[in-house]
Amino acid sequence: MHASNSSSEEQKFEVRKLQISDKNKGFIELLRQLTVCDSVSDKDFEDRFRGLSALGDDHIISVIEDESLGKIVATGSVFIEKKFLRNCGKVGHIEDVVVDSNARGLKLGKKIIAFLTEHAHLMGCYKVILDCSLENKEFYEKCGFKQKEIQMVKYFI
Repeated sequence: MHASNSSSEEQKFEVRKLQISDKNKGFIELLRQLTVCDSVSDKDFEDRFRGLSALGDDHIISVIEDESLGKIVATGSVFIEKKFLRNCGKVGHIEDVVVDSNARGLKLGKKIIAFLTEHAHLMGCYKVILDCSLENKEFYEKCGFKQKEIQMVKYFI
């Protein structure tokens, strides 16, 4: 797969929700391009998939499949946090956005972000937020995000 900016190339990639069969289309391998992602057994994948599916529209994982290769080439997720603030408002949290290294330059990341952002908006969120590295800041700014404050983390492992 070669990165190209032709509109016909972009049109063949559609964003959809994760399906249980996507494990066999390289979904876990794609996540490894983002961060540590150990082997996930078929049973563990199915259990997690069913658990997330039970949350309905409050947690979705989106993917883009290159159907000519039968391979997942982009993914991202959004979960909806229900708050007491802002009249019991909701906030969308975008996580785990990654585009296959061989598919970068096709604007698939922008498609994933647009899909997730629109989902949060349709769910009634008053904002959508995400964390990113400094090297990805410009990309997210092009998607309409702006830097606000800082991120803190405490790992337990």
